[in-house]
Amino acid sequence: MPLEALSGRRDHIKEFARAFMQRRDLVIGKLAKGLACRVPDGAFYVFPSCAGVIGKRTPDGKMIETDSDFAMYLLDAFAVAVVPGSGFMASPYIRISYASSLEDLTRACDRIIAACASLS
Repeated sequence: MPLEALSGRRDHIKEFARAFMQRRDLVIGKLAKGLACRVPDGAFYVFPSCAGVIGKRTPDGKMIETDSDFAMYLLDAFAVAVVPGSGFMASPYIRISYASSLEDLTRACDRIIAACASLS
């Protein structure tokens, strides 16, 4: 079986790569409305900066002081799970996987942008 993985057909690789690039581009494009995000060269996640929301307040008055605070706010108030960049020694960023369907990614990104817009 391992030999098949190395010597077998690879027709599917181009399709997988195209699908992930489409997902990546969707996430980058949508997040540009609220978070700064560089385009990754590979992987299946993006690391948008949440520096622009640090120091802002949630509608219930809680201060967003860290990337972890922002990640918890997204989870608690908008049902979106991201990983704080501080877990990767990359604060103030959040990690968002795009290994999901276009529909789920669209919904999540729309919620993230709404979350950013609701901060004051």
